Amino acid sequence: MRSQLGRVRGLGSSKSGVEHWWVERLTAIALIPLTIWFVAAVLTLIGASQPAVVAWAGRPVNTVLLLALVIMTFHHMQLGLQVVIDDYVKAGHLAVTLLNKGAAVILGLFAIVAILKMAF
Repeated sequence: MRSQLGRVRGLGSSKSGVEHWWVERLTAIALIPLTIWFVAAVLTLIGASQPAVVAWAGRPVNTVLLLALVIMTFHHMQLGLQVVIDDYVKAGHLAVTLLNKGAAVILGLFAIVAILKMAF
């Protein structure tokens, strides 16, 4: 028979997830206007030639917004999957966490390089 204090001792502060929660919400809020901008831009580019799309992506404002969209998307994805991993993965938690973070970084870097190749 353990007391309530004994059961929770060593489990950490209840405040430890506050920063994660806030960052997840802030990335979600940032993704709203970025996604609307991206969808509107793609709709205007329907039927455009490949050089026209590259020229569009090479404009500084579009390059910066595309990079922001990619960074926010992959960071938000990693944060959301981390919550699922923390809640449901018991065996191999560290390996799955590293895989989650690594995949987000690698895929994000591929997208960033593609955008930068179009811009420069």
